Amino acid sequence: MDTLCQIRDIYRTIGAFENQFEKEYGICLNEGMLLCSLSKTDRLSSGEIAEALGLTTSNASKVIKSVENKELVERVLGMQDKRQMYFSLTEKGTKLLSEIKCDKLDMSDFLKGLLKLKK
Repeated sequence: MDTLCQIRDIYRTIGAFENQFEKEYGICLNEGMLLCSLSKTDRLSSGEIAEALGLTTSNASKVIKSVENKELVERVLGMQDKRQMYFSLTEKGTKLLSEIKCDKLDMSDFLKGLLKLKK
């Protein structure tokens, strides 16, 4: 039971952080994590994005569509297989990602402890 209560606390803390994050940057946490994942490589397929974010392919598609609509990512056709679709950051997405400073958001000591961050 204690573990379940701790997981509840983690879930609520991340939810509060996500609310602040969305107000500050205009994207949800999944969208931010997608941008972060794309910043580590030239491009990713939707399946690779789903795996990187720990989402189902259906949920990943929704997140991808949302950042596409915000012009933060763009579709890129595969070089060998034109049926394969990849996604990469746009200039706007790269700029937004460079502006994100999570440490300026009010994080609980609990979350800082999980992330091993210092004030």
